[in-house]
Amino acid sequence: MLLAGRAEEMNHPTKQVESQPGQPAPLDASAWLASIVENSEDAILSKTLSGIILSWNEGAEKLFGYTADEAVGKSITIIIPEERLHEEDAIIESIKAGRSVSHFETVRRRKDGTMVDVSLTISPVRDRDGKLLGASKVARDITQARRFAEEQNLILHEMNHRIKNLFSLATSLVSLSSREAETKEALASDLQARLVALAKAHEITLSGPHRPQMQTSTALHDLLSTILRPYQGEHGAKIEASGHDAPIGARSLPSVALLLHELTTNAAKYGALSAPQGSLTVTLESDGEQVHLVWTESGIPRTEGSMTEGFGSRLESLSVRGLGGVITRAWQRDGLVIDLTIPLETLAQ
Repeated sequence: MLLAGRAEEMNHPTKQVESQPGQPAPLDASAWLASIVENSEDAILSKTLSGIILSWNEGAEKLFGYTADEAVGKSITIIIPEERLHEEDAIIESIKAGRSVSHFETVRRRKDGTMVDVSLTISPVRDRDGKLLGASKVARDITQARRFAEEQNLILHEMNHRIKNLFSLATSLVSLSSREAETKEALASDLQARLVALAKAHEITLSGPHRPQMQTSTALHDLLSTILRPYQGEHGAKIEASGHDAPIGARSLPSVALLLHELTTNAAKYGALSAPQGSLTVTLESDGEQVHLVWTESGIPRTEGSMTEGFGSRLESLSVRGLGGVITRAWQRDGLVIDLTIPLETLAQ
């Protein structure tokens, strides 16, 4: 090997380490160097100035898929994608000028044709007289590190986007609520409840035992369960939710969370969740283009005029409109049926 097998040509002469009594005879420095190179996890190879491979360690075999017999004597271009051949020209120019290339991140091609992200360090190799013989190259697989960095970057962008949306939405809620509230206590109570609903909705998108990273979408069933959970067993009221699930994208999540919160709050104040005989059933259906939510409250005799048009109703309408959906109410003798339809494409955004 150029790096280890020709140690006599390097600037520093090979030294023999003296043996210790009772110990096996030690390797000389060139043998130690050869062993280190051969057993390195990194791909270590050497090449001539014309790019012909002279040595190829086990790390190179593992990383690129070629055995030493297959690689030695071949051009280094066997592992360089065609669109990156210009990089080799620049590397050779640097080596001829006596300059090393450190931690150059690029892409190389394995024997099976797949690509691998690598970090390269290339150094000139000279004999003891200073004559340039070729170059040594160390390649380290950085595929996982690069993928992790990209995922982290995406998560940071996603967090930044969501935080901006939440601040914008919170500002709008404060402005709109202040116009409707008759007392500061009412304003504080209603606004706090809505902000808590948003916080709970976004909490289910964060890391957890089954969610190693922030999700870009939230399951509709999960959101519904989170918002209804505080009312489970409230006053003995029964709650059932079933049917198809659907993903909710980060952009739609605040509107859907506020919408479900308003429906739940109304049910707790005036409807099925306000009395022991009440019952709430939510079913979800999908035809591949739209999600159809049917919210059925029963066990509460009331009339259509029992609820007044307030900020909650207007917020509900704005949320549905922003989602491109349609909501209708059908008053029954013992309750209410709310029919909500939202396009799946919009919901997933």
